[in-house]
Amino acid sequence: MARHLGTSLISSSFALLVIALTISPSHGFLGTEKKIKSAAFLSPKLEMNPGSVANSYFYDMDFPRGHIAVKSFDAEVVDEAGNSVPLHETYIHHWGVMPYYARKGFKQDPDRNLVLGSGSDYVFVNNAGLCNDVVRPMFGKGSETRKTSTYVPDPYAIEFDSPEERPDGYELKWLLNIHAIDTRGVVDKSGCTECRCDLYNMTTGEYGRALKPGYKGGLYCCYDKTQCPVKHGFDNGEKTRSLFLKYTVRWFDWDSSVIPVKVYALDVTDTWERKEGSTGDIPEHDCLVEYDVEPCKASGDGCVDVKKKSLMMPFNGYIVYGGAHQHSGGVGASLSREGGEGICTSRPKYGNGVEPGNEAGYIVGMTTCYPQEPVKVSYGETLTLEFNYSNAVGHTGVMGRFYIFVAQQLPEPEISLPALFQAQTKSESFLAFLAVTMVVAIVVLTAAVVYRRQNREDGYQSLGI
Repeated sequence: MARHLGTSLISSSFALLVIALTISPSHGFLGTEKKIKSAAFLSPKLEMNPGSVANSYFYDMDFPRGHIAVKSFDAEVVDEAGNSVPLHETYIHHWGVMPYYARKGFKQDPDRNLVLGSGSDYVFVNNAGLCNDVVRPMFGKGSETRKTSTYVPDPYAIEFDSPEERPDGYELKWLLNIHAIDTRGVVDKSGCTECRCDLYNMTTGEYGRALKPGYKGGLYCCYDKTQCPVKHGFDNGEKTRSLFLKYTVRWFDWDSSVIPVKVYALDVTDTWERKEGSTGDIPEHDCLVEYDVEPCKASGDGCVDVKKKSLMMPFNGYIVYGGAHQHSGGVGASLSREGGEGICTSRPKYGNGVEPGNEAGYIVGMTTCYPQEPVKVSYGETLTLEFNYSNAVGHTGVMGRFYIFVAQQLPEPEISLPALFQAQTKSESFLAFLAVTMVVAIVVLTAAVVYRRQNREDGYQSLGI
């Protein structure tokens, strides 16, 4: 019996050792990695010519259906052959994706922009705020799209199409807005990408709206089908091409083990001010979306424009992800508590080559934050945004948005152990400790069995048997 017991203990210990050594500290520790599906889709085509602008809205986009948990959404511009298109040829000003509920049987007029109207046939599913824009995307990026993480860490995910929230008689569909500027052969690439009004063939702003006095550049000057000037002779010949937004979604079917997160977009141009009785809710937040950076009077790289905004949070929750969106000239952004305690710093990655994803002079990525411990935020607490841009030269139409994913609860204590595995350092230390413990156990058990056998062979009987 002793031999059998020793052999069983050694086998069990060895099995535990193998398991310990083969566990990888990945986001999929809770089992979601095995469930995750991935699919790539293409938007309808954008017809682009040198200097042309497309600011298109596409409805009923291809997207995973059903009650799902989305883990990431990544996108880039490709040509008809599926090749990545560099930013110095087609600049991605921004793209945004959001769901909406459409009444079953609703036939949409392809020439009708639902964003500009309202009706009972459709209901937008916006992000959680804070800006009170008509359309508040769930996912969105700009030139930084290729090298900015959008992954939602375990055990969290973004929930879509919950049966409890779906209106009766409606079905979930998806809207895509993409704003692209073809800069092949233009006379001023930076001026075109910053949408300087004096470069575009427009007399009024988008949809015929008059421009505000002193408006130098931005979204209202580089709207759909406007044109930035091209160098003489460059537009000779056929240079029209079809481009697409290729977007890759990672998701799995929703289950009760997942903790939902809400998407919040904080904007440094928000005009909200603390007033008596203010709750910080969405109707109070008018966001200008863009602003100009005036050139500094001094010269050199030390010139930095700093813009700050303090905002009251209308929720209780835990921040599990953060990241900023900036335009060229950006040097970083941060989110902190009112007393100065840092929550997240997001910095731009600039390219230094010509290939897609490394275009010199362009922001090709933004760093993102995955707090080792979710950051608790209380209702009514004030958080401060800070956006920094180099103003050695001026910039028009820059943006300062900070995206956070907020969970309203944390994992239950019995499943909190996997948090150890989400941090590489902690997980490796834990696994090393576990492996050493198993090895020591095997050695001790082996010695005990050998000793027991020797005692039997010498004629002694164990008192414990």
